Amino acid sequence: MNLASLRYLVALHEHQHFGRAALACHITQPALSNALRALEQELGVPIVKRGRTYAGLTPEGEHVLASAQRMLHERERLQQEIDSTAGAPVGRLHLAAVPTAVPILARFAALLQARHPGIVPSVRSLSSPEIEAGLDGLSLDLGLGYTDRLQTAGVPRLAALPQYTEHYFLLRRRAGPAAAGLQIGTPLTWAEAARLPLCLLTPEMHNRHVIDQAFAAAGVVVQPVVETNSISALAPAVLAGEVGSVMPGALVGTLRGEGTLEALPLVGPELRTPIGFMLSPGGQPTRTQQAALALAGEAGWLATAAAHSGRLAAPPAGLADAAQAAGPRRA
Repeated sequence: MNLASLRYLVALHEHQHFGRAALACHITQPALSNALRALEQELGVPIVKRGRTYAGLTPEGEHVLASAQRMLHERERLQQEIDSTAGAPVGRLHLAAVPTAVPILARFAALLQARHPGIVPSVRSLSSPEIEAGLDGLSLDLGLGYTDRLQTAGVPRLAALPQYTEHYFLLRRRAGPAAAGLQIGTPLTWAEAARLPLCLLTPEMHNRHVIDQAFAAAGVVVQPVVETNSISALAPAVLAGEVGSVMPGALVGTLRGEGTLEALPLVGPELRTPIGFMLSPGGQPTRTQQAALALAGEAGWLATAAAHSGRLAAPPAGLADAAQAAGPRRA
């Protein structure tokens, strides 16, 4: 059985489109289709439901997909065992975070790579369901997101490693001259925030769902004047217009140098959202995954994550903090 064909099948499942799957595999669409037809002939069963567009996998195809995911994961684990030495893991590490946690994951990936230069982290921004599906299908090694979903969304099959507790702020432009940096102002209630013109994420995003629940607990319904499905649009909208935005500390922490802005902690209720790494509990972890889990549990890293998210009461971690969290660089 050709491992390349199994990769193509997994890519097709992930991208749900023949063209995008072929692009991700760096081959042409006819080459991908022919490889999958050859796999069907080899196994003697139909794998892909074919129509004018990709229509999913057959029941037999779902079984083949599950085996393909396990085989490719085991092949990667074996290759890392061969390439790595004690204390020096070598290989790729597939990471993903919900959009609001991407700044923390990017910092984590950089610190991990500084400690282990042989690790090549790949950081992606995905929705909560996409992360959960990727972990379950072994296409992701670790996902950073809302760990409370593991029960509420009915996905207790994933294990969780707590990282930080997210707090929420009303971000708006300061009145008067710019300060030396972002100012943390006096608390504001969610009911007061709802009366302001706001730019918020679109309703299908989980973070917007969390925010809407807080407004509902305050007895109000928010009516944003601008909506977006991109977190990168929130801060520019606040900087350029007359709107504010509700943002978690991980995003607000990236704006510490913006002296024209202020962030007001939101209270009444005081919303606290647990954020953590999630992983599939089944199977033997790869060497790069083991190294990532070791860093994720260290006090130095947890302090760095907290300083760039949550309450934002602590000063941003400096070079000494980052170096301490990363540890000695290893060849």
